[in-house]
Amino acid sequence: MGAIEDIYADLETDVSEEEFREAVEEKVEQMGGLADEETAAMLLAHELNENEVNAIADVEPGMNEVKFLAKVLSVGDLRTFERDGEDEDGRVINIEAADETGSVRLAFWDGQAVDIDDGGLEVGDVLRVKGRPKDGYNGLEVSVDKAEPDEDAEIDVEPGGGSSIDSLTMGQSDVTLRGLVLDTDSIRTFDRDDGSEGRVANLTLGDETGRIRVTLWDDRADRAEELDAGAAVEVVDGYVRERDGALELHVGDQGAVDEVDEDVAFEPEADAIERVEIGDTVDIAGVVRSADPKRTFDRDDGSEGQVRNVRIQDATGDIRVALWGDKADAEIAPGDEVLAADVEIQDGWQDDKEASAGWQSTVVVLDDGANLNTGGAAPGADADDSANAGLSSFADGDGGAADEASQSADAPDAGTTGDAAQSAGQQVEFTGTVVQTGDPVVLDDGEQTMSVETGERVQLGQEVTVRGELRDDRLDAEDVF
Repeated sequence: MGAIEDIYADLETDVSEEEFREAVEEKVEQMGGLADEETAAMLLAHELNENEVNAIADVEPGMNEVKFLAKVLSVGDLRTFERDGEDEDGRVINIEAADETGSVRLAFWDGQAVDIDDGGLEVGDVLRVKGRPKDGYNGLEVSVDKAEPDEDAEIDVEPGGGSSIDSLTMGQSDVTLRGLVLDTDSIRTFDRDDGSEGRVANLTLGDETGRIRVTLWDDRADRAEELDAGAAVEVVDGYVRERDGALELHVGDQGAVDEVDEDVAFEPEADAIERVEIGDTVDIAGVVRSADPKRTFDRDDGSEGQVRNVRIQDATGDIRVALWGDKADAEIAPGDEVLAADVEIQDGWQDDKEASAGWQSTVVVLDDGANLNTGGAAPGADADDSANAGLSSFADGDGGAADEASQSADAPDAGTTGDAAQSAGQQVEFTGTVVQTGDPVVLDDGEQTMSVETGERVQLGQEVTVRGELRDDRLDAEDVF
């Protein structure tokens, strides 16, 4: 075989050898004799191979033309539309296809679309696709120039099998996902460029592989207020987008979020509280030691905000968590087992670390016995115990942290002054910074908070010491100094 034949034989292309030879001659002529036929053939081979991709995950909007293998997952309906300036209507049919790395929507036009509608394509077929990728309305889309069945190729993807959270990829569309509702937000409105009003809401779903934020648009936004935390749901016809470096699952008019009557496992992993650092965004979980009353405040723009502080303890330590906005309304009480995900670690009072749970965070009360790993062992524990250093560490009869958590559900824990009593009806003394005025006054010493009944006037940020009798988790102050 000659050089050109050898180069052509190594190509995976639907270009015939005759067409390839003609292209080689044209290339030699274009280069004005600067390249011989072998060099021109190698250049052409490089150009042809440049469009080959190994997997759907490698396909990106803006590529000139790509070639890849994909299995048909679903076949849409044939749609007609009017073309500008033309008498004949256009036709299109959309196919959802996938390989082991992701999924993509394939758009077939006119004659190809009619052939598919006549039964020319079935779910489960493997196609060798050539087309032009773009960023479509529902994610990555490839406008197909040519597609041929490949009966010998195998792709390990099952149609209708649904997705797990950890398998979602950017640009994926027609997503079916079952999960557990962890958290919901209220509906927000916004003005569109055309003057109409849009509606959007969010909820957070979890499954055995992780969790994801779900964005619900317009009519679908009502589902965020109709669903309760703990409900098992199925998302149908969702599409994946990216926001702030994280994947989100979006649901529009074509999609749905339906409750299902089945158990959905959720097994999150959390970071050890002892090991979090200022500036980190982490997931923490544990037992609520104390929960302060909600307080309101005026923002600089004149609007009213709200915040509530709770203290969460795991097997490695404890930390105060500030719940902002709607999260301050969460029904959380001492003794609850809580997951606070995507919280930001900040400087708190007296240089203590504090977790801030804002709009991007998820705060959920977990069912008893939830399987949760905090990612680290308690101080002094054996390394083999680290995998169990989660909520199970607070089970009845375990002692240590379990006993402390049990006590804290009924009374505030001792502060750094060492004077706060653990049982009601005793005289206690507590020193802290005023973080809430009014009824009650709330003090924070950097380790715990204390609710105080007093008629004395105090100011936010003021450090005071109170002395009096502790009753029903509130200190009835006899002295304030």
